[in-house]
Amino acid sequence: MRSFPGPALEIVDRMRAAAAVDPARAIALQGSPGANSHRAATEARPDLLPLPCFSFEDALDAVKDGRAGHAIIPIENSQHGRVADIHFLLPESGLHIVGEFFMPIHHALMALGEGPFEAAYSHPQALGQSRRYLREKGIVPLSHADTAGAAAFVAERGDPTVAAIAPAIAADLYGLKIIEHNVEDSPDNMTRFVILAAAPLAPEALAGKPVMTTFVFEVKNIPAALYKALGGFATNGVNMTKLESYQIGASFSATMFYADIIGAPGDPAVDRALEECAFHSKELRILGTYGQARARG
Repeated sequence: MRSFPGPALEIVDRMRAAAAVDPARAIALQGSPGANSHRAATEARPDLLPLPCFSFEDALDAVKDGRAGHAIIPIENSQHGRVADIHFLLPESGLHIVGEFFMPIHHALMALGEGPFEAAYSHPQALGQSRRYLREKGIVPLSHADTAGAAAFVAERGDPTVAAIAPAIAADLYGLKIIEHNVEDSPDNMTRFVILAAAPLAPEALAGKPVMTTFVFEVKNIPAALYKALGGFATNGVNMTKLESYQIGASFSATMFYADIIGAPGDPAVDRALEECAFHSKELRILGTYGQARARG
């Protein structure tokens, strides 16, 4: 936790102290105060107390250790794809997805000086979402643990030739000037966050609501295994809205798939589809069933 830049530490300590008084009401997030995850936490769950953590692992551990009742984690961006490593971290965490939140993302270029700038620090996702802008301006992108942390780092470094790409609120928090608003390459830039807890939602809490179910599975290493595993969703009329693959280990012989479907276990069609998928898989694990924040299909 002490890895935060100096200008962020005082705010982090205040938030940690507030969360420690009532851990059940704390929601852990990755990044410094002012990061997009901080903004998402306050917008998605204004009733909870933000608990900034340095890494995604730290945020998940805060829930596992009982220092927070929930965590909010970005999982994918409309422009830059999935957040690195998140598909590995979610299954390994043992936590359950209990909600989702979609948030428009707007980045600002901020600095102590007026420019020109040799480099800009930010989270790799934000750098990727502003790639065209940085190239046009001749600014070298440099990676940092999070967006607002990059702003705090630039403030702490005191070098007027470097900038940060971060949410506009970070400039106010860390005493930087906003050089330009909305430097993201796409005006409809959107990030999907998931909210996690130690226990899954009870089925009755979702009764009568449109719901999503997220799961991961590893198919058997035989011809047409994926085709067979997915066939049950088609024949049972279950809408799969996301399917993404990722490798396990260094052998490149075992592939995991991350999937979202509309519906919940307990629905006969969903149960049949999941049963058929499990039959053709070496492993299938449900990560959570939760209410839709945005309609699919």
